[in-house]
Order: sequence, then C-alpha cells, then structure tokens
Amino acid sequence: MSTVRIQAPACALYSTFNHLLHRPNSVVSLRTNANNSRALRVVSMSSSPPSAPFEICVKASVTTPNKLGDCPFCQRVLLTLEEKHLPYDPKFVDLTNKPEWFLKINAEGKVPVIKLDEKWVSDSDIITQILEEKYPSPPLVTPPEKATAGSKIFSTFIGFLKSKDPNDGTEQALLSELSSFNDYLKENGPFVNGKDISAADLSLGPKLYHLEIALGHYKKWQAPDSLQYLKSYMKDIFSRESFIKTRAQPQDVIEGWRPKVEG
Repeated sequence: MSTVRIQAPACALYSTFNHLLHRPNSVVSLRTNANNSRALRVVSMSSSPPSAPFEICVKASVTTPNKLGDCPFCQRVLLTLEEKHLPYDPKFVDLTNKPEWFLKINAEGKVPVIKLDEKWVSDSDIITQILEEKYPSPPLVTPPEKATAGSKIFSTFIGFLKSKDPNDGTEQALLSELSSFNDYLKENGPFVNGKDISAADLSLGPKLYHLEIALGHYKKWQAPDSLQYLKSYMKDIFSRESFIKTRAQPQDVIEGWRPKVEG
C-alpha cells in the first residue's frame, strides 16, 4: 500500500480529485487541514485476496456449540467479508466466560476483533472501513449523504423493546423511524444506495433482523404491512446468501435480548 498527499490550488485540486476517482485500486479522500487548506489523500491498494483467512473473534451462541451468537456488529463484519469474497476463520468467544487468550489480545473483552496486518483491531466501524480501503473491489462505500438513512431505527427499537408502558411513545417513535426509512426506500431503493448493496445495508440489516425476532417474541409486534418498501428491503437482505451464512439463530437473538426486557 502506498499513500500520496497532494496540495494545490482549489480548482486544480478538484480536477485532480475527479480524475483520481476513476483510478483502479485507489482510495481518494479530500480533507481540510488545520490551516483550512485542502489536501488530497490517495491510497493505492491491492485488491488481491489475502494469502490466509482472516482470524476474527465473534460472539458465540449460547444455545448451540460452535455457532455464531447474536451480535449484530459481528454479523456486520462477517457480511462485509462475505460480500467482498474474503476468506475468514471465525473464533467463537463465550462472552459470559471470556477465555484468557481472548483478553490478552483485547483487554476490553469486546467483539468483533479481527487480525489485520498482524495487529488485532476492534470496533465494527473501524474494521469495515479498513477492509474497504484494503480491498475496494467490489465497492461497498455508501455516499455520506445516504449513509445515515435508517440510522435511528436501532435505538428506537431498543427503547420500545425495553418499555413497560404502552403509552410512553416508544412504539410511535419506532414507527416514525420505520416510516421515514420506508419513504426513503420508495424514492431511492431498493437498497440504501440504490440498486447495489452497500455498507449501510450491511450495518442496518442485522439490526432489522434483531428487531423482527425480538419484537415478535417479546411484544407479539411486527412492522405494519403498509410499509411495503421496508418489508421488501428486509426480505431482500435476509434472503442473501451472505446473510443466511452469517445470521444468528432466532433463539440466540431471543436469549440475547432477554436481560434488557426482563432486567
């Protein structure tokens, strides 16, 4: 990987930026420096797959040995690896009894954690960004102006799931977010970035999967059929081969949310 920084007058900089966007195996970003000058950062990448599978630590199932647990952030990273056709070797970690070897590589004891360039990296946001930069093909970048679509659904889902008061407005808050996302998909779908799946979908899909299972079990609730674009979106995401290979078992999702519902 090689990195080049370019500083030039604004008109030349934007012309160079547009030209470099079409350069294969490069990641180009336009940044504002501390002195308010603009600079291009060009990172040349290799799109060839790694020589060995990525080691990745993920949450283990609490119901079935050697199966993936109910962490949507772990699934997000696994989905990214699957969609980019990158090999990986999952290591299932019992988060109720974290092994010593796991705490040695990640003192915080959180998942997912992946080994990249001989270093262990945590946080699904950081991991997926690095994977996109190192392996830009196929591209999964979501344009910034679209990346926040549906971003409040998960927090409002948790609020409604934990609620004990049917009149506290949490259900309406969730419905409002789902309706807004449905309207967004109507104008921009079928995926967040149009016809092709992108990083935003790989983040939101696992969360909608948890929403469907947890609310169906604990509140006998499901998204209204009137939200047809949302329903179609969920069906499309959940039926992808990458999603089927990396999804948690429904019983794990139910057990994973039990402490928040009953606590």
